[in-house]
Amino acid sequence: MDIRRVAALDSLLAAGHLFDDPPIPSAASRFLESPGHHLLIAYVNDEPAGMVTGVEMTHPDKGTEMFLYELGVDSPFRVAASAGLW
Repeated sequence: MDIRRVAALDSLLAAGHLFDDPPIPSAASRFLESPGHHLLIAYVNDEPAGMVTGVEMTHPDKGTEMFLYELGVDSPFRVAASAGLW
């Protein structure tokens, strides 16, 4: 498994099946261009297998922390992970 931080729209769109709904290109571009927004994609044999999005937030009494917003794992890889195949 290879985990990569995504900064390019084409990489995000190629992993669109990992999201709840197909990514909206204009919203996806805005997300990627916004400081403090993060998208990591896990690849197995160069195939997008999972993703996580997060947003940095600053709270008055906690400082800056990461808010994990969404996690998605493609169903074939959920089975592989639970069976210990990776």
